[in-house]
Amino acid sequence: MLYTPPHFALRQREVAGALMHAHPFATLITPMAEEPFVTHAPLLLDDRTDPWQLHGHVARANPHWQAWHDGDHLFAIFHGGDAYVSPRLYSVRKAVPTWNYAVVHVRGTVLVKHDSESKERVLKALIDAHDPPYHEQWNELDLTFREGMKDGIVAFAITIDRVEAKFKLSQNRPLDDRERVRGAMLAGGDKGRELDAWMQQLSTD
Repeated sequence: MLYTPPHFALRQREVAGALMHAHPFATLITPMAEEPFVTHAPLLLDDRTDPWQLHGHVARANPHWQAWHDGDHLFAIFHGGDAYVSPRLYSVRKAVPTWNYAVVHVRGTVLVKHDSESKERVLKALIDAHDPPYHEQWNELDLTFREGMKDGIVAFAITIDRVEAKFKLSQNRPLDDRERVRGAMLAGGDKGRELDAWMQQLSTD
């Protein structure tokens, strides 16, 4: 379970989905008796289905997938922006440093897919999501090469049964403190600016 104080909990499921779309490179975890398997992989969220599904693939040489049996639970973590927050930004001096961030944890049941057609669908979906101009080039590759590449991967789908989202964005601070934090986020790098966008979108003041 994800530790989430009430003021950092996100209730809008569509916002959690937006983060998953924006940050598809996820951490996959399969709990084991002694030590969990962990793999980092791009996952595609299909939020048109009910329940939602994730689609992806791992290398056949990766022993992680061999621990999966259809119907087993997997966990996936999607990391949004994160940034340091200085206590200098607060109106009171008695304050401590902290870190703001946005993250989504999901749990679901896995279905492993070894057939060529399923792998082709996953590969083309990933290509279309991240490198559309390459789609035509992939289609023009000879069949032997393509099948050889697909033999080296294992495709899978995860049917999501739990979504937990934590957006720690200084919601527990007074409005003037949050405005100074936003200014610091805007002056920072890409991750800080993304946090500022989330702060603006989720503001209730």
